[in-house]
Amino acid sequence: MKKRSKRQLKGQEVVDLGQCFSVENAVALLEKMPKARFDETVELAIHLSVDPKQSDQMVRGIVSLPNGSGKRVRVLVFTEKPEEAIAAGADFAGLEDLIEKVQAGWLDFDVAISTTSAMKQVRNVARVLGPRGLMPNPKSGTVSDDVAEAVREVKAGRVEFKMDKTANMAVVVGKRSFAVDKLVENIRIAIDAILKAKPASISGNFIKNVTLTATMAPGIRLEQGIYSAVSGGTL
Repeated sequence: MKKRSKRQLKGQEVVDLGQCFSVENAVALLEKMPKARFDETVELAIHLSVDPKQSDQMVRGIVSLPNGSGKRVRVLVFTEKPEEAIAAGADFAGLEDLIEKVQAGWLDFDVAISTTSAMKQVRNVARVLGPRGLMPNPKSGTVSDDVAEAVREVKAGRVEFKMDKTANMAVVVGKRSFAVDKLVENIRIAIDAILKAKPASISGNFIKNVTLTATMAPGIRLEQGIYSAVSGGTL
């Protein structure tokens, strides 16, 4: 069993881990917990009531957090017009040169965007990008001919969520330094986006449980009514 740090043990003194809380109370409890020396990332750890083996029950999507994610996102754009992408705020842009770098093992970026015409060549590195969740995809808004808008959305706080093989997902909703109301708003928007991504083949409750977590703090479970599929998500 993994030994808990002193900070985590102190955090457990603040909250009864067996209880569930409203979004506002959960964030308020998180604020009372000891903080690390760095600005911790705040996430929602979500377990879904779906079968990951069924292709029609895959869950993925994007959400634009109104207050940003607090994370500096390094954006790469596969395009025949790299100058335009750099001018739009991309950190890296190009096509054949970047494909060669990726094939050689370079992956120092967080999000990859591609123009429609560049995708034919980008597919050559699908085996490298795909397993790492970096492959441009129209469903996640990362295949676009409006490069400036795509880059702006990613930089502004657009977060992609995707279920793993165990029907779990982690969604970044901000930083510990965020004001309480900003975190609350981001959490509400994120949960709403996930509820809207519910597969048509799922009936009843779509989300089993949601836990608010921070990098160095124990998790705080949210009340079921917040994400109940029956109620449509009483946010």
